[in-house]
Amino acid sequence: MEVNGKDDLRSPLLKHPNGAVVTVVPPNNGGNKKIRTLSFKVGGITCASCVASIESALGKLEGVQSVMVSVLQGQAVVKYFPQLVSAKTIKEAVEDTGFKVEEFPEQEIAICRLRIKGMACTSCSESTERALLMVDGVKNAVVGLALGEAKVHFDPNVTDTNRIIEAVEDAGFGADLISSGSDVNKVHLKLEGITSDDDFTTIRSSLEVLEGVNHVDIDMDEHKLTISYEPEIIGPRSLIQCIEQAGNGAKSYQAILYTPPRGGETERQHEMLTYRNQFLWSCLFSVPIFVSSMVLPMFPPYGNWLDYKVINMLSVGVVLRWLLCTPVQFIIGRRFYAGSYHALRRKSTNMDVLVALGTNAAYFYSIYIMIKALTSESFEGQDFFETSSMLISFILLGKYLEVLAKGKTSDALAKLTDLAPDMAYLLTLDGDGNVISEMEISTQLIQKNDTLKIVPGVKVPVDGIVVDGQSYVNESMITGEARPVAKKPGDKVIGGTVNENGCILIKATHVGSETALSQIVQLVEAAQLAKAPVQKLADQISKFFVPTVVVAAFVTWLGWFIPGQARIYPRIWIPKSMDAFEFALQFGISVLVVACPCALGLATPTAVMVATGKGASQGVLIKGGNALEKAHKVKTVVFDKTGTLTVGKPAVVSSVLFSKFSMEDFCDMTIAAEANSEHPIAKAVVEHAKKLFQKYGSQNEHFTDVKDFEVHPGAGVSGKVGERIILVGNKRLMRLFDVPLGREVEDYVSENEQLARTCVLVAIDGKAAGAFAVTDPVKPEAARVISYLHSMSISSVMVTGDNWATAIAIASEVGIQKVFAETDPLGKADKIKELQLTGSSVAMVGDGINDSPALVAADVGMAIGAGTDVAIEAADVVLIKSNLEDVITAIDLSRKTMSRIRINYVWALGYNVLGMPIAAGILYPFTGIRLPPWLAGACMAASSISVVCSSLLLQSYKKPFHTSRP
Repeated sequence: MEVNGKDDLRSPLLKHPNGAVVTVVPPNNGGNKKIRTLSFKVGGITCASCVASIESALGKLEGVQSVMVSVLQGQAVVKYFPQLVSAKTIKEAVEDTGFKVEEFPEQEIAICRLRIKGMACTSCSESTERALLMVDGVKNAVVGLALGEAKVHFDPNVTDTNRIIEAVEDAGFGADLISSGSDVNKVHLKLEGITSDDDFTTIRSSLEVLEGVNHVDIDMDEHKLTISYEPEIIGPRSLIQCIEQAGNGAKSYQAILYTPPRGGETERQHEMLTYRNQFLWSCLFSVPIFVSSMVLPMFPPYGNWLDYKVINMLSVGVVLRWLLCTPVQFIIGRRFYAGSYHALRRKSTNMDVLVALGTNAAYFYSIYIMIKALTSESFEGQDFFETSSMLISFILLGKYLEVLAKGKTSDALAKLTDLAPDMAYLLTLDGDGNVISEMEISTQLIQKNDTLKIVPGVKVPVDGIVVDGQSYVNESMITGEARPVAKKPGDKVIGGTVNENGCILIKATHVGSETALSQIVQLVEAAQLAKAPVQKLADQISKFFVPTVVVAAFVTWLGWFIPGQARIYPRIWIPKSMDAFEFALQFGISVLVVACPCALGLATPTAVMVATGKGASQGVLIKGGNALEKAHKVKTVVFDKTGTLTVGKPAVVSSVLFSKFSMEDFCDMTIAAEANSEHPIAKAVVEHAKKLFQKYGSQNEHFTDVKDFEVHPGAGVSGKVGERIILVGNKRLMRLFDVPLGREVEDYVSENEQLARTCVLVAIDGKAAGAFAVTDPVKPEAARVISYLHSMSISSVMVTGDNWATAIAIASEVGIQKVFAETDPLGKADKIKELQLTGSSVAMVGDGINDSPALVAADVGMAIGAGTDVAIEAADVVLIKSNLEDVITAIDLSRKTMSRIRINYVWALGYNVLGMPIAAGILYPFTGIRLPPWLAGACMAASSISVVCSSLLLQSYKKPFHTSRP
């Protein structure tokens, strides 16, 4: 294949003599540099005139950069600026010319993450979710209460992040953009040498003409710059160089890296400080109120001055309490009024409504008492100013402690984020690979293909490949594997791991958001946002919880007030300082404020956050609450064989010829056929055949190409090498093509299968030509893991595309009783469904592309971390270090988590079920015990804190099973 240069990569793929390309000069659109490509079929094209009509129509649209229409394929490829023209407009323009648009791609879906401020309970998160879903163009929205974040899927042609943020703010909550799909790779710079606004324009223009720059955001006040870029095309050092070169003559610009504060942590610190300060200010007013109303009256000489009358029956104590309580009620407590207003405007209710109702009832009744005392010469009544102020103080204290505890739930994720080092040693090499210079740079400035020096005791900054040197690397912080792993040239290293002893040079292969560490963090963040099905219980309860509590409080007040007025219960029950109305009001307010919807809303998400973070730190990535909930129900685990139960590094132990072909020709044709296969056994066969080829033939490394290559799932491959048809695979492939297998072949196959080896047969022109015997050793921990699963009442099954004899031999070795062999990928999925029909919840553990259908079909898919990206994408759980013991860890952690969630629900529901009747005074007639409103508020705050602390106990989780290592 001839390489003609970079420009050829940009030319349209669909070129034909009868096709045409028209280039439209794009407008000068400043920052809108990102171009999208749209490809679709156009029906009814018959000649060049049709092409000209379509291209002319599209060329008139502002924002269309180029149009290419092929007559033969009936296909159009359009490059356009999405900021100026939408895909829908392009489609309509083609249809207006009289042609039918077919196979139009589905609308593009973009993703953004928002930080939501001001959510207090499940009702708040549900309201935010509803507000987001009502935005035109939003396809899906998930709001996490414990995380305080939202993930939104939207059509960028219909809406944008600004409109999404506006929707959240209209619902009464604050919102900040954390990230959008287009700005995952960003660099933050601080500019120096800026003297006017023209300098910003110059720098912006210089950056926006660079290929690979998506967006430039400038903060003129702070002289800061944020650039979103494509790491495949450009890197941060190139961007800084561009800024410095933008200066001319007297103008000199400099750009230095700055690290913006971590959003979530900053917000949490701000929230903690806000609640703490408000609580302290509240105490400054509430403590004197409490002392004047509850403490001093008990010591007559010291409290007598509070009873001095100012006007009529209005005493000094009441006026003092009113003056101190009012700032607490309306200034410090205004957050509850704002929350109630926004909730009621959304036609919903939340905790703020309960607090506002309770405190207002106490405050305004006290105002009524004060007015009556002011205007009467004989009136005596009890004010409740201490109830209002103490209630607000205790709730603010509870919120402060709750935020403090919630911050601990994401500790594991924060530790993962902090694993990457700050600095790295960058080497400059000459053409011969000799080091010219060495420079210490920030890890944020590392670009793809950089050569980095890793000295002993230093963390690896990014993912890469060792190009020189040998060492041992401690990967426990990523994989949970305690033993250091040997690294030599050609081996991969993971960013965030620690180089133990030797000095190695690595070539950076993945930087920024593409590193394994970043991917793990993103996956865990997404998991913490995903709702578990058990969360639906809290969502359902929250819909009617607050209205039910309000009704219960009103019924409680009536239940004490009417009998009190009618003297149905003894008058002695009512304290001397109160009448029946005030006595009943105390019970009603207590019911209002003791009920806690927050504890219910936090029961599930806090446990999921701790569990997913803890799992990630131990090498088990669980993709959210749904996967956690399903994993705890698993009763059957289905294992793939190659790469899952076995090491996954098969090696050929013997080869044989059954025909007149020379070993050189036999190996050449085998290599040609198997070279395109991704299967581990195929790779082992190719590697062994190359060695034989060099042993029996020439040293030339050029092998014959294969034509008409075809994969037969679960059987093998076929193709045409020269004029010969070649088949490479198992006995099933031979049967499929009616290849006769003689006695010699059958004996060879049978003999090796008894030894748990896999036989790869090679047929040329319909006759068996030879075979390879491949062995793949069983993982050392496999038998113990199967045994431990059995002790957990979980049955194990093996499903493989390999032959029955080998499958049974491997299964016997590890202790698996049930085996399905000679199964293709779709057949594996069918076997999973058969097991599910028996009523068993099934987990599938696999590693390859051929396992993807089964991983999706299973109730819980578990992908081995060393497997393919497709398998990992299809799975619910990813085992980072490819160790089978983590299958047990995943199931056990999910069981512990679901048990903790149940305990949280029992506590939250039990608290409300027991707390409300006690607050309503059910014990008072028998024991004389009643719950004052301020104490009821303290109990409400304590319930939320207890649920979060209960979830935090998962931090102490330990793996139930460890295999002994040599």
